[in-house]
Amino acid sequence: MSAQPTERPPTITDADRTAGNELAVASMLDYLPLPAASFTPRPDAVHITVTSARDLSQWMYDLGGRIVQSSGAEGVALWTLHTSTPERGDGSTVAIRVHAAVVDGEDVLADVRPGGGR
Repeated sequence: MSAQPTERPPTITDADRTAGNELAVASMLDYLPLPAASFTPRPDAVHITVTSARDLSQWMYDLGGRIVQSSGAEGVALWTLHTSTPERGDGSTVAIRVHAAVVDGEDVLADVRPGGGR
């Protein structure tokens, strides 16, 4: 009986996941030009901030997903679209969270309202 040396599988760090997520979403934005005022990659998701409910609706129209509304202060609420990149060749996706501050009473498409959409 002989023993063969084996190598440990490479350890994937949070920094590796963050970099991979950033690359996946940046690549998607090269062919799907969606508005993004800020772009913050994390190991679990990429957070995008947009400037208006209209920008949020563009993301919803192109990628689908679900909207979660957080109560805010001073008549403003944070709306977050939970979506992901289109499926990659290996079948994986990257989670995306698109955030917009929405002023109470602002006219927002029915598809974007929490509980609406695809």
